[in-house]
Amino acid sequence: MNGVYESVCIILLFPLIVSIGAGGEITGKFANKVCKFLGAISYPLYITHYPLIYLHIAWVSNYKLPESTGLLVGLGVVIASIAIAYASLKLYDEPVRKWLTNRYLKKNA
Repeated sequence: MNGVYESVCIILLFPLIVSIGAGGEITGKFANKVCKFLGAISYPLYITHYPLIYLHIAWVSNYKLPESTGLLVGLGVVIASIAIAYASLKLYDEPVRKWLTNRYLKKNA
């Protein structure tokens, strides 16, 4: 059943989600800022959240914690993941992109 579920997600749900997002319009300054922030941290978040999630899952399953404790710490993992992604964006990603742009693109112009 897992293969059927994953196939349905990949073939039907993911294209539907992309099409909904592609057809939407952003109105308002706050919504625009939120979307820009989420777009900026999306790749660093994608890269950095896995170790935290695996540590959390291992900790909860190894120590058989109550659901309330697992959820509370899970919320902390979400917050920590976003903070690490933002720090990665500001301390690594943006400076490296700026350096690469200055090094390779501005010399040729």
